[in-house]
Amino acid sequence: MSLRKLLLRLPGYLGASGPPRRLWRFPSLGPVSSVGSGRERPSRSPAHWNQVVSEAEKIVGYPTSFMSLRCLLSDELSNIAMQVRKLVGTQHPLLTTARGLVHDSRHNLQLRGLVVLLISKAAGPSSMNASCQNYDMVSGIYSCQRSLAEITELIHTALLVHRGIVNLNELQSSDGPLKDMQFGNKIAILSGDFLLANACNGLALLQNTKVVELLASALMDLVQGVYHENSTSAKENHITEDIGISTWKEQTFLSHGALLAKSCQAAMELAKHDADVQDMAFQYGKHMAMSHKINSDLQPFIKEKTNDSVAFNLNSAPVVLHQEFLGRDLWMKQIGEAQEKGRLDYAKLRETIKAGKGVTSAIDLCRYHGNKALEALESFPPSEARSALENIVFAVTRFS
Repeated sequence: MSLRKLLLRLPGYLGASGPPRRLWRFPSLGPVSSVGSGRERPSRSPAHWNQVVSEAEKIVGYPTSFMSLRCLLSDELSNIAMQVRKLVGTQHPLLTTARGLVHDSRHNLQLRGLVVLLISKAAGPSSMNASCQNYDMVSGIYSCQRSLAEITELIHTALLVHRGIVNLNELQSSDGPLKDMQFGNKIAILSGDFLLANACNGLALLQNTKVVELLASALMDLVQGVYHENSTSAKENHITEDIGISTWKEQTFLSHGALLAKSCQAAMELAKHDADVQDMAFQYGKHMAMSHKINSDLQPFIKEKTNDSVAFNLNSAPVVLHQEFLGRDLWMKQIGEAQEKGRLDYAKLRETIKAGKGVTSAIDLCRYHGNKALEALESFPPSEARSALENIVFAVTRFS
C-alpha cells in the first residue's frame, strides 16, 4: 500500500469513519524511573531522567522541544489551535494531548526525535561514500537527518492526536455534552491529518526512496499496532482473553517500537552507512523503545505515590506476565475476587499483582531490552553522543 493511500485510510482505521470503537484516552507518561541495568554505569551518567534528556539536547545542538516548531506555528495549525480553545472546560481528551505538546515537562513526547539526532551524531559521516561530505552539517549532524527527526516527531504527534478520538457510543454523563465530544473529534481528525500531511511533504523533500519506504512501513506498523491495542483493550471490560507475552511483544513493537527503530535506520541510510550499521541503529531504536514502554507500564506498580483507585492497563507488561505465571483459571479467580458491585477494584487487583512475579519479571524484561540496546551501541565509536544514548538506556532500566 502506498503512503498516500495509507494516509487516506488512516482516519478510518482510527475511528473517523463511523463511530470509533472505544474511548481512546492516551495516558500521560509518568516520569521515567531511574533504574539499574546489569551493566556498570559511566561515572558521568546523570541519574535523573530530565537531566539525562537536557544533557543529550546540548549534544545535538538545540532543544528537541522545538523540533516541530515550524509546523506548530504555521497559519493552518494556528487556526486549528483557535478551534481547540473552544474545548476548554470540556472533558475531551484532545485538551490533555494539547497541553502535553505545549508543556512537556517530562521530556517524553520529543524523545524519538532526540534519539534519531543522537544516533546520527554517534555514527557520524560514512567513510564509504564521499558524496555525504557535501551535505550541510551542524554539530555533527546532517541537515537531512535533522529533518528526519522532525518528521519522526510529526508522525508520533499525529498518532497521539488521533488517539484523542472519543467513542461516542461509550459516553457517560460525566463526559459532558455530546456536541462537545463531536466537535473535539472533528478537530482531532483534522489536526492529526494536517501533521501527517506535513510529515509526508518532509519525506518527499528528502528525496530518498528507501527512507520513504522505511517511514511508510513504520506508519503502517503504528496503525496495525493501534488497531490491535484497540481490539484487546476493548475486551478488558469483559476479561475474555489474555494475550500472552509473545503477542504483547509483537503488538508493542508495532505500536511503540517500529517508528523509532526504522527512523534510526533511516538516519543511517541518509548518511550512506552500510547495512550492518543500519541494522545496529535499528536494533538500538527497537530495544530502547521496548524498554521505555515496559518502564512506563511498570509505573503504577512501583511508584511510591500512586492513586490506588486509578485504573491501569490490564494488557500492560506486568499484568500479562502475572497472568502467564498464574494460568488462566487462577487469573480469572483473582479478577473475580477483585470485583466489587460489578466493578473492578483496581487497588485490590494492583496489590494482588504486586505480590506475584509479574512485576519483577517485567523489570527483568526491561533490563533485557536495555542490555540489547547497549549491545547495539558497541558497534559505534565512543563519543559524547553514544554516551548520551547509553545514559537514556540506564535511565529507563535502573529501578531504585
